[in-house]
Amino acid sequence: MSRNPKSPSPNSTSAVAAAIRDRSIVLVGLMGSGKSTVGRRLAGRLGMRFADADDEIERAADMTIADIFERFGEAHFRDGERRVIARLLAGKPMVLATGGGAFINEETRALILRDSLCIWLDADIATLVERVGRRSHRPLLKNRDPGEVLGELAAIRNPIYAEAHLRISSASTPHDDTVRCILEALSQWNS
Repeated sequence: MSRNPKSPSPNSTSAVAAAIRDRSIVLVGLMGSGKSTVGRRLAGRLGMRFADADDEIERAADMTIADIFERFGEAHFRDGERRVIARLLAGKPMVLATGGGAFINEETRALILRDSLCIWLDADIATLVERVGRRSHRPLLKNRDPGEVLGELAAIRNPIYAEAHLRISSASTPHDDTVRCILEALSQWNS
């Protein structure tokens, strides 16, 4: 049985898992950067649990994120998001995909940087627009041009995302390529 030449060897994946076993891996980046999809695949490769912060928030609130935004506003949502992320990071190490704005909150960012290995999935605006066009559940895009919104968000958020421990390009290639790049970066990571 031959191994996919694009995949890291089983030994390097084991080495990565051992090197980060005491810390969660948190994925940050703009909406559409692939945090959830890449996170699930990365967790599978590392034999770690995966959680999506947005799913956990919806479960805790028993409402959709769009409903939380509409009913209570963004500040209320961000407070709940911070509490859910803190709870998740206090548990066993996992791969955690965050919402695009989570890392922008100063308290949440400090928590993530202190208690996890934070990876910024960076993608260009064209790739993000193409990806967010596949689903229509994003409150910040409601009744607005996705390219314009994402450009505005990138200008504000990218300098903050740059505080992450690692930056990985999430280009318009298969998500498995991004996972492979993360595994390669993790195999060289020294905290």
